Amino acid sequence: MPETPVPAAIEARDIVRSYGERRALDHFTLDVPAGSVFGLLGPNGSGKSTFITLVAAAEQPPSGTLRILGEQPHAALRARIGTVFQENAQDPLMRVGELLQLAGRLFGLSRKQATARAAELLEVFGLGGRANDPVSALSGGMRRRLEMARALLHDPELLLLDEPTTGVDPEERRALWDALLHGARGRRTILLATNDLAEADEVCEQVAFIQAGRVVATGTPEELKRGLRREAVRLTWEGVTDDEISKIAAWPGTGDVTRSGNLVHVTVDDASVFVPRVFELGGHAIRSVTIEQSSLEDAYFQYVSGRTPREVRA
Repeated sequence: MPETPVPAAIEARDIVRSYGERRALDHFTLDVPAGSVFGLLGPNGSGKSTFITLVAAAEQPPSGTLRILGEQPHAALRARIGTVFQENAQDPLMRVGELLQLAGRLFGLSRKQATARAAELLEVFGLGGRANDPVSALSGGMRRRLEMARALLHDPELLLLDEPTTGVDPEERRALWDALLHGARGRRTILLATNDLAEADEVCEQVAFIQAGRVVATGTPEELKRGLRREAVRLTWEGVTDDEISKIAAWPGTGDVTRSGNLVHVTVDDASVFVPRVFELGGHAIRSVTIEQSSLEDAYFQYVSGRTPREVRA
């Protein structure tokens, strides 16, 4: 018996959005399944934040079509959406409880509802007992957790996250995601825009690679990694030349070869065959080698950076 298709929380079709002469979204098309944790991955300026902002505003795009939670965009939909942007939207002079009370009232909660919901979320995000502290007394990681609590006060059906863990250390990031996904898997749709490929590989059920305002690939992390070479080799190679990069790209069993300065990233069928051969070529100029199983980062380089050897600039 065929599976029933999962309805889309967000349906974008052929969206074009420009800022002056710069086209931020170029015939952007995407479906985000309801109840999923969905990642938007792409370099800075690829259109991730533009799309997040468009959905957050619940506005019809100037060209193309957009449906949010099964409806055409309209202002009332914002009550069903929570948003965490890259910058914290907090008054450092307010106390934690006051900030959440104000946010709750703006979301339409009664004072009693806002107080109860704030207390619950502060506990979930490890901020219990901090309600009377000024926001300025919180660490950067705590402020990001407070921002999450603010966005979840009204229990939104759709949560939009734009680089939510930028500047957060790995331990703090794990605590944040544990709290964020607490009881939410399958119940709330989360759309995450991030440059952190390891984070997306860990938490996202599906991802889309974005390049120059277009979606270039979508699927689960496993689907996007399928068909890649099995292992990833990362080299620190002093003075590596274009000719050397071209030579290793031509070897049998070699997939993608990308380079940023003296850092070289290669996907291969068998690292045990590739590594001795590359040392024969590079000798003592190769200062370090790391071998890993192919990751979402490798898939990203394939789809976004292209399959030909090239220098990737940050």
